[in-house]
Amino acid sequence: MKKRKKRGLSIRVKALLIILFIPTAVIIFTLTAIIWTGIKSPELIKKSASALLDMQDRHSYTTIPDEYIPVYKEAAERYGIPWTLLAAHHRVETRFSSMDPLLSPVGAEGHMQFMPCTFVGWGYPGCGGLGSGDIPEKDKTNPEVIKKYGGYGIDANGDGIADPYDIEDAIFSAANYLANSGAAEGDIEKAIFNYNHSEKYVQDVLFFFDEFEKRQIEKK
Repeated sequence: MKKRKKRGLSIRVKALLIILFIPTAVIIFTLTAIIWTGIKSPELIKKSASALLDMQDRHSYTTIPDEYIPVYKEAAERYGIPWTLLAAHHRVETRFSSMDPLLSPVGAEGHMQFMPCTFVGWGYPGCGGLGSGDIPEKDKTNPEVIKKYGGYGIDANGDGIADPYDIEDAIFSAANYLANSGAAEGDIEKAIFNYNHSEKYVQDVLFFFDEFEKRQIEKK
């Protein structure tokens, strides 16, 4: 009896395997190059780790707490800006007020992280530098003082106090600032940059703003 010849892979199957193998080879080569470059450049490893942490952070605290939405909407309607922009700032600044304390190392205060001189007004005596100032509490939360010195602090609930640690006052104050910085005219990026002079900050806020806007469209 004649032995049957073993049939090899057809040309079509071989071609398909080659096509599938190429992307895998490219990925392996790219990863090897990154690892090798990283070994030579520790700074690259740090930047890559930082980028990874940023990505992880962006995917946390992405659900807007229901209790804040009516405040965002009311403030946004008064100042003519998107309420989702306020939500995005709130997320980036204090992770929806979940940070404790609501005070940054440089002196930014409250739910929306206002520098005292921005809240009370840069015309207040002694305001300069980063804007922490030397402002007594009685002046810092006084609507009349704020009006006199051109600050952005707002007494939203009518209790006679404009308090960055009061959620309504803080959100209305942020809406006031963003509106006057260009958001009311549709210049969202300019307004965000004025809020915090950092390109990274702008990109972070825009990420959440776009995400929240997309969710609103999907709900309709």
